[in-house]
Amino acid sequence: MNIINSIIRFFAEGGFWMYPILVVGAIGLAITAERFIKLSLVERANRKTWDELHPVMAEGNFSQAREMAAEHKSSVGDLVSMGLDRQGVVRRADDIEIAMEEALMEIVPQLETRTPYIALFANLATLLGLLGTIIGLIAAFDAVANANPADKADLLSASISIAMNTTAFGLMVAIPLLICHSFINSKAGAIVTSLEMVSVKTLNMIAGKAKRQHQAG
Repeated sequence: MNIINSIIRFFAEGGFWMYPILVVGAIGLAITAERFIKLSLVERANRKTWDELHPVMAEGNFSQAREMAAEHKSSVGDLVSMGLDRQGVVRRADDIEIAMEEALMEIVPQLETRTPYIALFANLATLLGLLGTIIGLIAAFDAVANANPADKADLLSASISIAMNTTAFGLMVAIPLLICHSFINSKAGAIVTSLEMVSVKTLNMIAGKAKRQHQAG
């Protein structure tokens, strides 16, 4: 209970600028939660799709794989579907690779959307904390300007302590948001890397089948 009272007193003593920092932190955490859930679902769907498609393509049954990829609503499904659609009408591996790169360029921005805002809100929290402290210090010096000389030191010390609350709170919000930004960035990067690997493996399997057909012919 004492901890809760201390937190409430700390927040109340910070003044008006504590509220904008709190709002910025809440929005940043909401974006983090949304991105984490979205990327986790994408990651799970991609893994499931690839586990189903890979054995079929490894056997060289690209017609069936093409139908399966079209049915899966996942990034891997979209990527493989683009490559296999092009594989059915062209023979050059370069054309298939270009098609899959185009699909990847469409997918990556969707994975990274809104993530930069987390870092933006972390910076905003820090700056709002500093702004609150500066304004608080200005008010503190104005308050002691006409105070009793004997009380000036104590009054100034108390005012500065309160003004520093906004900087402390701004950093308390900014540091977790920066960690969240790094984590979400890493998670999105891992998905992009896995998609690039899927693209390479798909191209290799298509090239392998083409080579076997050439040798058989």
